Amino acid sequence: MKWPRIRSRRTTAVSPWVSLIAREVEFSRGAAPQIYHAVEQPDYISIVALTRAGKIPIVRQYRPALEAYAWELPAGLVDPGEDPAEGCRRELLEETGFTARAIHALGENSACTGRLNNRIHNFFVAAGERAAGFAPEPGLTVKLVSPAEIVRLIKRGVFVSQLHIGALLLAELNGFLALPRTAPRGRRNSRGMRKRRRT
Repeated sequence: MKWPRIRSRRTTAVSPWVSLIAREVEFSRGAAPQIYHAVEQPDYISIVALTRAGKIPIVRQYRPALEAYAWELPAGLVDPGEDPAEGCRRELLEETGFTARAIHALGENSACTGRLNNRIHNFFVAAGERAAGFAPEPGLTVKLVSPAEIVRLIKRGVFVSQLHIGALLLAELNGFLALPRTAPRGRRNSRGMRKRRRT
């Protein structure tokens, strides 16, 4: 028998969107089982889109979990029975008004290996035209930023979703996006003097 093993699972519905799973885990023969909790949710969609002008659409909305506003990528939940790529097309249009000329899957990853059991479907989208008469959903602000601007937002701590920062990295790793880098500052010694780099 393989270890660790799940001895039991108990799911408690909290809302139509969230359930709590309690797993009883036995790590070795004879060891006392331990209880681990996880949150069950539908899969996520995360979208890195790029317009013909080289801009990335981002959205700002109030997040009760943070008790603050946050800038994020267009994103959402996969509807029951929905193909994630079609969900990507739908969410991009609903949140930003942009159509999708081409959709490229960037990979499917764990949203949080310690607490969430759902997956996040990451996409890069070559954005097309914006729908005529588009108006953002109530409470949503849409902005078009350059790759340099989104890096500045991350460094300022106002673009804080680790899932979306990861999606930007996946877009870069797959060659769809180039995020500007700054050279690391030279480290200082105990006297506060900047160390010289070896050549």
